[in-house]
Amino acid sequence: MRSYRLEGSGTEPLMLRDTAQPEPRPHEIVVRVRATSLNRRDTMILNGTYPLPPRQGVVPLSDGAGDIVAIGDTVTRFAVGDRVTGSYFPRWIDGRIHAGLVDQLGCTLDGMLTEYAVLDEQWAVRLPDHLDWHEAATLTCAGLTGWNAVTGAGIPKPGQWVLVVGSGGVSLFALQFAKLLGCHVAAVTSRGEKADRLRALGADLVISTSDMPQWGAAVRDQTGGIDLVIETGGRRPSPSR
Repeated sequence: MRSYRLEGSGTEPLMLRDTAQPEPRPHEIVVRVRATSLNRRDTMILNGTYPLPPRQGVVPLSDGAGDIVAIGDTVTRFAVGDRVTGSYFPRWIDGRIHAGLVDQLGCTLDGMLTEYAVLDEQWAVRLPDHLDWHEAATLTCAGLTGWNAVTGAGIPKPGQWVLVVGSGGVSLFALQFAKLLGCHVAAVTSRGEKADRLRALGADLVISTSDMPQWGAAVRDQTGGIDLVIETGGRRPSPSR
């Protein structure tokens, strides 16, 4: 089978390797990968700016989907033929995360940029039948993050306003999840050409920050106030650092 591995350096960190198709250990499943997707996090790993150092020789990409072609002798959660995707933090099953649970597919553990991926049966979830391979391959990172951002602090009520910032994967998922819950969605983007696409996905209000730098006041005035903000940028460092 062919797999990409992060073992080069400089401008060519990825190496294509050809190895034997893997055999599962008792608690493992072997997944024939049908589709993968690329996140910003994966490019950060490649260029050395990701905060969690990758393992030398790791198979990249956290996101992918496929069907199981082999299972270990003690596997109980899945059967051959099941459609699955992996878990971004495969060791984090429940509770608060801590240093012992930060392993990630495509970083410290082999990911999905391979023809056949080997996963512990606890590291995978079954896919709904209505999703095709390409749709399913986008869920692990951006999809789950968007869902948790919308529902993690309590499910918003129909008619409430949700604000999504930007037009990246997490924001687009959050927009669609919020609409499914009956919410109104305001979207802000720095790229005016994306406004029509955001409206097509269901945004009730779209504001281009390049045309309206003081967009916060405009959002407040046109919505009466936002009930939930999906801020995808994270904490910014202070200017003194």
